[in-house]
Amino acid sequence: MDILEQKPILLTKGTPGEPCPIAKTLDVIGTKWTFLIVRDLLLEGTMRFSELLRAMEGISPKTLSLRLRELEQQDIITRTVYPEVPPRVEYSLTDKGKRLESIFIELKRFGLTL
Repeated sequence: MDILEQKPILLTKGTPGEPCPIAKTLDVIGTKWTFLIVRDLLLEGTMRFSELLRAMEGISPKTLSLRLRELEQQDIITRTVYPEVPPRVEYSLTDKGKRLESIFIELKRFGLTL
């Protein structure tokens, strides 16, 4: 458990000129496809590219590839390539990515009240 999880965090406006932590989180999960990728990995654990593509009706392979790359760069997911023919690639959430689960649960809880 890191230091931020141990002490209470209050909702504040923040410091002008510094990035807002809430805005930074929304930058990570705020787009439709990114949100759905993280949701599906939270539910399924590990998925292959083709499984993610099938699960998200309407996403292009290029967009899925771009979103996966962005999530990997942000240390939200990990990409594992297996040395097989044809190559097998699997995507899983990192520990950092798994910490998003509580946010998703609260978003669902709120959505159920609408």
